[in-house]
Amino acid sequence: METRSSPHFDDRPEGERISLLVIHNISLPPGEFGGPHIDELFMGTLHPGAHPYFAGLAGLRVSAHYLIRRDGSLIEYVPPEKRAWHAGVSAWKGREKCNDFSIGVEVEGADDVPFAEPQYETLARLTRELQDHFGPLDIAGHSDVAPGRKTDPGPWFDWDRYRAAIR
Repeated sequence: METRSSPHFDDRPEGERISLLVIHNISLPPGEFGGPHIDELFMGTLHPGAHPYFAGLAGLRVSAHYLIRRDGSLIEYVPPEKRAWHAGVSAWKGREKCNDFSIGVEVEGADDVPFAEPQYETLARLTRELQDHFGPLDIAGHSDVAPGRKTDPGPWFDWDRYRAAIR
């Protein structure tokens, strides 16, 4: 696992227990994989003129705890004990502000593209490691914690396959 230090994080509320894993998808520009742009977004160095889509992201301060690339490589941007800024306006089981109690995992992909085998393998391994460390975690998609606002990880994410791999 590669470790990068995103500046977009802060402390969780005192005494907050991590109880949720939120799965996202991301590609920058949308539908394009590889390249430096996801990293630049999470590190706060994305140049808004590098692509027309990026103008709408100017000044955005977001991060995730982890990114899983198409080849299955794993990058940590924020230590899981800290609060990454991945879920935005969100709620889970009646609780708002999911960033307070969740870990965010971005899987490089898009709503209209299947995910790669190495990504499922890395996600399953990471999930088991996180549950070994933090105890049982609820697992949800970004679309589950921000319905109507977000659609990821999207219809191509194979929830049955993933859940079978983490048992």
